[in-house]
Amino acid sequence: MSQRFESVELVDDSTVRYFAVAVLVAALTGALAQVTVPYPFSPAPFTLQTVGVYIAGLLLGPVWGGFALVLYALVGVAGAPVFSGASAGFGVITGPTGGYIVSFPVAAAAIGALVHRQVTPRRLDTVSVVLQVIALFVGLAIIYLIGSVWLATKLELSLGTALVEGGVVFVPGDVAKAAAVMGLVTGGYLAQYRSITG
Repeated sequence: MSQRFESVELVDDSTVRYFAVAVLVAALTGALAQVTVPYPFSPAPFTLQTVGVYIAGLLLGPVWGGFALVLYALVGVAGAPVFSGASAGFGVITGPTGGYIVSFPVAAAAIGALVHRQVTPRRLDTVSVVLQVIALFVGLAIIYLIGSVWLATKLELSLGTALVEGGVVFVPGDVAKAAAVMGLVTGGYLAQYRSITG
């Protein structure tokens, strides 16, 4: 007598897709972190990590975008050389520039929340470009604020000095990175990216 078994779906397909894309975004952020240039006006280097933050928020929304950057941080803390300059370990987080890494999931979640206004990401071509740009700058402000306060605490700088050296001096480069990401979006590639759920 043959037995019939019903398959039980423990994790739905959309969750698997979100997780897979989050892993890819975390890996992309790690790769972008290796583009590191010492910055004469700041104790923090210039890197391309924020591009990963922008993409996480825009593409994955608040929950999975934040998760992607939490995953990135955890992998680096565990010892994978994914932080700037192929660095790794908990010491990076507790160091002067660790606040930036801590800020990344918060910024990605904020970008995703502003752009999508729901847990599940929407198609980017249904969201106004103005709103997307505003969201990127809100995310950037969060990175600057958390990163600068952390920098001030670790290096015993005044908050004003830390905000200048840890934020203001990076504005031109970060605006250029935001413009490049928006070029991908308005150019059609990310804008036409359908919801990961199908």
